[in-house]
Amino acid sequence: MSRDTSFYYSFLVLPNRKRRAIIAVWDFCRAVDDAVDHSTVDGVTTNRGAAVLESELAGWRHEVDCCFTEKEPLTVQGRRLKPYVRQFNLPRKPLEDLVEGVKMDIHSRRYETFDELYEYCLRVASSVGLICIEIFGYSNSRAQDYAISLGVALQLTNIIRDLPTDLQAGRLYLPLEDLRRFGCSPEVLRQGMSTPVRELIRFECQRARKFYREAAQLIPSEEKKNLVAAEIMAAIYLEILKRIERRGYDVFSEVVRVPRPRRAMIAAIVWSQTILWSLYKGMTIRRGA
Repeated sequence: MSRDTSFYYSFLVLPNRKRRAIIAVWDFCRAVDDAVDHSTVDGVTTNRGAAVLESELAGWRHEVDCCFTEKEPLTVQGRRLKPYVRQFNLPRKPLEDLVEGVKMDIHSRRYETFDELYEYCLRVASSVGLICIEIFGYSNSRAQDYAISLGVALQLTNIIRDLPTDLQAGRLYLPLEDLRRFGCSPEVLRQGMSTPVRELIRFECQRARKFYREAAQLIPSEEKKNLVAAEIMAAIYLEILKRIERRGYDVFSEVVRVPRPRRAMIAAIVWSQTILWSLYKGMTIRRGA
């Protein structure tokens, strides 16, 4: 995994066995997600492209099935993932949901309402989180609700940050009802920053923050050490959102990135805070006993 990915530093805090498992999951999910990009022409899924994509997705459905049965996966990603399915008792449904989420991109569809976009986020992002927490480990089922909300928060951040590149590729994920609310249109968005566009992006950032807050409220206190990798992901992505806000919601001038040293620092801060909190919690419990 490249250091340039936002997840790299969050995975460094994991023990070797868990890190290898997470990377196998990440590689598999990345390969499924990449299928849609390989079947478009100038951002538009042609009839031939749609047929190719349907065929590719059928292949990935088969790979998911192979990972949970005695069949041998055909792809490198499937073969790497399969051993960890049994080791960590990974759930099948989130992987199937991921494939269905990617399928929603076949015709470069747009989302009329946030409810529709939320369903997409659940399938392509929260599904991955639900797999990851099985590797991280947890005992409180609220960790699943945490993974769902955090997945939506991360995906909304991606959508806001990648708005210009998605528009260039012929894709638009922001709900059309939001565009109308702020007097925008796809054509207006393609022209770059303006007062209506700025207000639209401000609104979308506030919505993303709502899901970050929700995730922070949902994480079980006793699971913070187990879920520290997820908390690092959350902190790095929240930093992306903060940088967008500090730039006056301008995502068009340049791609909003968190420099590698800053990502490393965020990971170190979250990790150290979590360890110190766990030590304090342990001392408090022992004193109470």
